[in-house]
Amino acid sequence: MDAPFQIFLATQPGLEPFLADEAREAGFQGVAETPGGVTCTGGWTEVWRANLTLRGAGRVLARVAEFRALHLAQLDKRSHKVDWSTLLRPDVPLRIEVTTRKSRIYHAGAARDRVARAIAETLGAPIAEDAALRLMVRIDDDLATFSLDTSGEPLHRRGLKQAVGKAPLRETMAALFLRACGYTGTEPVLDPMCGSGTFVIEAAEIAAGLAPGRARRFAFEDLAGFDATAWGAMRAGLSAPRTTGLRFHGADRDAGATRGAAENAERAGVAGLCTFERRAIGDLVRPEGPPGLMMVNPPYGARIGERKLLFALYGALGAVTKERLSGWRVGLVTSDDGLAKATGLPFLPPGPPVAHGGLTVKLWQTGPLP
Repeated sequence: MDAPFQIFLATQPGLEPFLADEAREAGFQGVAETPGGVTCTGGWTEVWRANLTLRGAGRVLARVAEFRALHLAQLDKRSHKVDWSTLLRPDVPLRIEVTTRKSRIYHAGAARDRVARAIAETLGAPIAEDAALRLMVRIDDDLATFSLDTSGEPLHRRGLKQAVGKAPLRETMAALFLRACGYTGTEPVLDPMCGSGTFVIEAAEIAAGLAPGRARRFAFEDLAGFDATAWGAMRAGLSAPRTTGLRFHGADRDAGATRGAAENAERAGVAGLCTFERRAIGDLVRPEGPPGLMMVNPPYGARIGERKLLFALYGALGAVTKERLSGWRVGLVTSDDGLAKATGLPFLPPGPPVAHGGLTVKLWQTGPLP
């Protein structure tokens, strides 16, 4: 069951180096960056571990078959030869998605029908458009690659956050932006526009050593050969939360946001490490203790007419940060270079563009402020 195969860890384009760094640090083998994610090699236990412990992966795909297919009959014949009984259960519905690119097989619907027929005839598993378990087939330059989505719900859905703000940053993105800023869980984090508390809670979980997938279910639990006993042992073997003297601070002018963030922290088990207060930017208070990282995802003003109003907000953020956070580093995520520069903060060159909510954002960061 645990012969190695290729595992694909998905992320937003632009964040691949940081996910690769996390995967190597976690001990995954053969880690390599590729557009939209990271590949590594391992067996099913590594698939489980990736879903359970990697903070930056959006999905974990197991690449279970690959072959050349120059026409539909060949796709049909070779799909029949895949040992589906070692991968899928005959009683679990399956959804099949096919994409084709630069291939002689150009009709994705016809290709899907052939794969579905092969699975139905060799295994008997029901094929359903609304099935939770998903098989992804990519036919690229006549090479058919079959991948099982072992995550199910996207991995940023940790199963812990219920209160969500207007423009939430995915937990997976927040984790990789924190990593890009050099955050390792050994310094305090402050977010003065915390919304639902994503940066603050993610930082506190990292400091406490909590596995991101500890509170949810995964699609691989419905695959053939899934060993519930071994999975239970892996979950039970997670490290107990580390004790830390660090504190993590969130503030927002919206009382509902800070209330929701505090509730999210409670569900995540890090309420004892986090403080959320209702404060406007002008009332920013330097936290007691050593300097750390201020991580902030301010409004972007994507709609017409909003951008001008935000220059004052970004300017105020920069002014109070320079005045009150000497020694702290800053990480700022925004879609607007002009707004980032309006802070007046001594930013390094920005990071690569990253897709987020229909926009493209960049991470801007400073060294320790004077």
